[in-house]
Amino acid sequence: MYSTVDVLWVLYDRVLRITPETADDPDRDRFLLSKGHAVAGYYAVLAAKGFVPVEWLDDQGGPDSRLGDHPDRLLVPGVEIGSGSLGHGLGLGVGTALGLRAQGLLTPRVYVLLGDAELDEGSNHEAIAYAGAVGLANLTAVVIDNGSATHGWPGGGAAARFAVNGWTAATVDGRDHDALHAALTGQDGNRPHAVVAVVRDGERA
Repeated sequence: MYSTVDVLWVLYDRVLRITPETADDPDRDRFLLSKGHAVAGYYAVLAAKGFVPVEWLDDQGGPDSRLGDHPDRLLVPGVEIGSGSLGHGLGLGVGTALGLRAQGLLTPRVYVLLGDAELDEGSNHEAIAYAGAVGLANLTAVVIDNGSATHGWPGGGAAARFAVNGWTAATVDGRDHDALHAALTGQDGNRPHAVVAVVRDGERA
């Protein structure tokens, strides 16, 4: 949870165009948590922003709780996808961004939060390559780099994986809120954008 909570807070406090009142507005931004096991921080931010009652947090993971160990879009207001099995969120984000573009909805952005180890999944190789090839300028991938990737990231780090496929990409301190905000809003408007948030403080969830 701790490796993601700073990014989640900056997204919901300073970047995403979504509130509890606009959670069903077609013109809203979309946030997809691919890294579903980081859900505790996600629930905390949703509660702080009024999407769910704070009291729900007391029973997270309980037998009758709506807040499961992975998010469920049918049970939790503000949640766009059910996630947990790693490697699928970015592909869903690509499809969502394509759908918005096909409908002529040019203002909403799609933000997908992934873990660095997820990038080992072949489905993400394909999603990264396809998004770059078709110029999905309304898509932002946010990668939490806490050193858990199986193969590491030589030759420019995780950002290079995106840049070589036609994305703009930035690497920032995952605890620096101002740097995160600048990176998350720094896309050039013509290509998909990736932000690698580096967190190396011993917490790898």
